[in-house]
Amino acid sequence: MVHINSTVKTGALLLGLGIASMSNAHAAHDFLSPVSQTNPPIGHYEFCKANPNECGVIGRDQGPMQLTRKAWDKMLKINTAVNRKIKPLTDMQIHGVEEVWSYPRTVGDCEDYVLLKRASLMKAGFSPADLLITVVLQPDGSGHAVLTVRTDYGDYVLDNLRNDVRLWHETGYRFIKRQSSEHAGAWMKLGNGNSGAVGTTN
Repeated sequence: MVHINSTVKTGALLLGLGIASMSNAHAAHDFLSPVSQTNPPIGHYEFCKANPNECGVIGRDQGPMQLTRKAWDKMLKINTAVNRKIKPLTDMQIHGVEEVWSYPRTVGDCEDYVLLKRASLMKAGFSPADLLITVVLQPDGSGHAVLTVRTDYGDYVLDNLRNDVRLWHETGYRFIKRQSSEHAGAWMKLGNGNSGAVGTTN
């Protein structure tokens, strides 16, 4: 758990991808809107200190990736495979402390699932600029981490709590902040976030 302190496509292609929500492709609300830089979650900050090669400059944002059938299938496959492989346990249960971000082998917390999915998708050819660790609030107010995949159809979410892949606004979460698409160690506040709730995580 994350702890929080405060180009139009044809209809045939949409149906061929098997994504029901794509009937209204490129609607403005399908894309998250970063509004300003903010502090990283403390767990990611510590992860970056230990893994600086994973948290450097990505480069100028070239816009979201093209969502092809192959890319969609890979997103579904990796999301499901990681969810099945890793048993969910809290950082306290695994490490004896509240917040540690690390690559899981058999067990992990939500952010560990995200790290493994991100690495797996990059290995499959996805750009790190389109694979952004994201902090959200669940309906009960608890913090959670998911992986946002930026595509030309919208921002999709890979979540350890479900095997289907949904547009961000179909998840029921409140989106607070996510990695910058230009620097893997920097974070951006999101447009529908609450500035009082995104300062730090612990």
